[in-house]
Amino acid sequence: MQTRQRGASNLRFSTRDLAAAASFASLYAALWFLPLFPVVGAPGKFFPLTSVLAPLMGLILGPYLGLMATSIGGFIGWSITQSGALLFLSFVPGAAASFCSGLLYRGEWKTLLLSYTVLFFALALYPTVGPGWLFPFFLWFQVLGLVVLASPVRLKAVNSMHKHTALFELGWAVGVVSFIATLFGHVVGVIIFQMLYFPAFYSEVDYWRSLWQGLTLLYPLERSIISLLATLIGAPLINALRTHGFKLGER
Repeated sequence: MQTRQRGASNLRFSTRDLAAAASFASLYAALWFLPLFPVVGAPGKFFPLTSVLAPLMGLILGPYLGLMATSIGGFIGWSITQSGALLFLSFVPGAAASFCSGLLYRGEWKTLLLSYTVLFFALALYPTVGPGWLFPFFLWFQVLGLVVLASPVRLKAVNSMHKHTALFELGWAVGVVSFIATLFGHVVGVIIFQMLYFPAFYSEVDYWRSLWQGLTLLYPLERSIISLLATLIGAPLINALRTHGFKLGER
């Protein structure tokens, strides 16, 4: 099955598109108040429930409207709660996850694979403190995400989403796409974390090594839970939207 591809230059947002984006941006901002996981090493900071919604917004709205909605909603949510560990950029990982899932739905996986690979090496080989230098095993789950993205599993999942499949098969497809998207958002978030905190801790090699070691099994658990929750919420939501004539991933 060939999935449809359209460049950003061909986009034309209708009033209905913008209304849908505004509605989801409002929901996204509201969910920012609900904590999902605490941020390790940052008391009072948390990953919001929006982590679950982000990949679904890309599937529902498409990569560009999804990116717009998660960016606006995320920035508003962070501005009020100040809860993210990445300061004013705390909304970016969710926006990246939304953009990723939208691209996957549209079949633009080669662009995504190239971007993901570049970001992966940027994270791993960040000067001095990157996990590739200090504790390479930290990267194992990110490698798994790249493998799934490049494998026939991704193709089968995306093709299933373009069909009116049974709820169970749709759930599996949403789970695969959400898994890739949430890991893409994670790699973006870790790079931003390195950029923000490297200047203050550039000489604390032991700090960075212990950080990578401590997160090696923790972040895979977090990303797995996010993917599972996105599946449980997303499959019935997408099925209901389709039933009412909503076209997924159009923008």
